[in-house]
Amino acid sequence: MPNRRTFDHIGNYNFRVEISGVTVGAFTEVSGLEAVTEVLETSDGDALPIRKRPGRTTYSNIVLRRGFTNTDELWLWHKAVTEGHVERKTGSILICDDAGEEITRYNFFEAWPCRWKSSPLSAQQRGTLIEEIEIVVEKIEHG
Repeated sequence: MPNRRTFDHIGNYNFRVEISGVTVGAFTEVSGLEAVTEVLETSDGDALPIRKRPGRTTYSNIVLRRGFTNTDELWLWHKAVTEGHVERKTGSILICDDAGEEITRYNFFEAWPCRWKSSPLSAQQRGTLIEEIEIVVEKIEHG
């Protein structure tokens, strides 16, 4: 049984990534979960106060990082985009408890990779080779 109460803070280290049609390894970092609604400033006639109303909402790109594996699914997904074949996918970032059970999730839609990156190679350093992919998303939902 997890040692967590409903009002306890949730750690940022227990998460899983699911992307439809892609079998991916464990990601070590996810960034870019962000939604921004623009503020439209208007005035009503001769009224002096400026009114602020919500405009369009945009979603940041999501960046996924993981240790490099011998699977090339993420590379091939990005390569298809460079060749003009955009394959949009849905996915989820699952936030988990100490036992690995889902607490909540962020679902993203119409995702496609706009950047793939490898960490630098250096014969003078020890470490894990990191693969990074940045994906464009059109919408993020919590739930």
